[in-house]
Amino acid sequence: MPQQRALGRLAQGPPAAPGAGSRHQRLLGAASAWREPVQGWYVAALRWWRLSRVDIIWVGFVALNLAAMRLLPAWQTVPFLAIWVSLTVIYGFRLWRLQPTILTLAAVTLATGGIIGVQVNNGQQDADYLAEVPLIALMFLVMVWHGRRRLAAMEERLAAMEEVQRISAENLQLLTQQRRFLQDASHELGTPITVALGHAELMERAVTNPVVAEDARVIADELRRLRRLATRMLLLASARNPDFLHQEPVVVESVVVDALDRWRHTPRRWLLGAVAEATVLGDGDRLALALDALLENAIAHTTAHDQIEVSARCEDGHAVLAVTDAGCGIAPADLEQIFHRFARASPYRSREAGGFGLGLAIVQAIAEAHHGSVRVDSTLGQGSCFELLVPLAPEPASMRPPRSHQPWAGRSSPPDAQSPPASRS
Repeated sequence: MPQQRALGRLAQGPPAAPGAGSRHQRLLGAASAWREPVQGWYVAALRWWRLSRVDIIWVGFVALNLAAMRLLPAWQTVPFLAIWVSLTVIYGFRLWRLQPTILTLAAVTLATGGIIGVQVNNGQQDADYLAEVPLIALMFLVMVWHGRRRLAAMEERLAAMEEVQRISAENLQLLTQQRRFLQDASHELGTPITVALGHAELMERAVTNPVVAEDARVIADELRRLRRLATRMLLLASARNPDFLHQEPVVVESVVVDALDRWRHTPRRWLLGAVAEATVLGDGDRLALALDALLENAIAHTTAHDQIEVSARCEDGHAVLAVTDAGCGIAPADLEQIFHRFARASPYRSREAGGFGLGLAIVQAIAEAHHGSVRVDSTLGQGSCFELLVPLAPEPASMRPPRSHQPWAGRSSPPDAQSPPASRS
C-alpha cells in the first residue's frame, strides 16, 4: 500500500507552488483586458483611415505645395494654384458639410495668404499678388454656395419622389385591398342569394294566391338582379388577375355568329354586316361576354323596330368587332364617362333603362386584358357604334371576301331571362 501511494504521487508530478494558478489567471485576464481596447482602437483607426484616406492624402498634397511656395518663391504660382484646384476637386467628390468646408477654406486661405504675405513683406513678391488669395477664396465660396443649393434642390426632389412612391404604394395597397374585398364579398354573396332565389321560385310555383305569387316573382327578379350584380362585380375585381384570361387562337367569325345566335330571338331588326376572316389570341369566353354586353347595351336603347348591326373587320393589326344600333344615341357630355363603373348616359339613368352601369366597364376591362381597347362613336338621336379592338394573332388566318349583309329579322323573346339588357355604361 505505501508503494502504491508513492507511485500515485509520482504520476501526479511535483506539487504546484502556492498561488501559481491564480497569478497565471490574473496575467491572462490583464492581457485580455489590454487586448480588447487595443483591438477596438485598431478597428476604429482602420475605419477612420478608410473613410478619410482621401482627405489625409489631400492634406499631405497641400503641405507639399505650401513647402514649395515657401522654398521656391519664383515658382510659387504653380503650387499656389495647385492647392486651390485640388481643393475644388476634392470638394466636388467629398461634399463636406458647411462647417468643415468653411474651416478648410479658412485654413487654406490663411496658409497660402500667410506665405505670400511674408514674401511681400520681404520684398520677394508684389503687393498686388496678395489680392489673389481672397479673390480665389471668394470664387470657391460662390462655387460652394451653388453646389449646396443644387444639392438641396436634389434632396427636395428625392424627398418628393420618395413621397410619391410612398403614396403610390399606399394607393396600390388600398386598391389591392378593395379588389380583395370585392372578390370576397361577391363570392360570399353568391350562396345566400342562390338559396333565397330557390325559395322565392318555389314559393312562386307553389302558392295559389295570385298576390303572393306576384310578390314572390318580384322577389325572385330582384334576387336575380342582385346575383348578376355580384357576378359582374366579381368579374371586374378579378380583371387584373394573371389567370383572368385563358388565351388560345379564337376565330372572330365564330364569336360574332354565336353572339347573334344567342340574341336573335330578341325583337330587333338584326343585321350581320361584313365579317372579315381573322384570328385573335385571346379568351373566347371573355370576348363573347364583352360582345354580349355591347349587344345588351344596344338592346336597352333601341325599340323592336330599330336596327342592330354586328360586323367585324381588320384594322392596323387589330380585329375590330363593331355593334351599331339605330337607337337614341349618347350625348357628347356622357361619352367620356360611360365606361366608368355604375355610370349611365343621360337621360337613361333609371334602373328601368338597363342594368347596373357595369356592362361597358366589363367590356373595357376585357379589352384591356387583351391589350386592346374599346371606342364609341355616337350621335344623339341617331344611334351609336361601339367597337371592340383586339390585337390579331401573330399568324392570322388567310383573309377571304367578307360576307354579304344578312338580315336577322322577325325574331321574338329575349335569349336569357336572367341576363337583362345592360345600361349605357
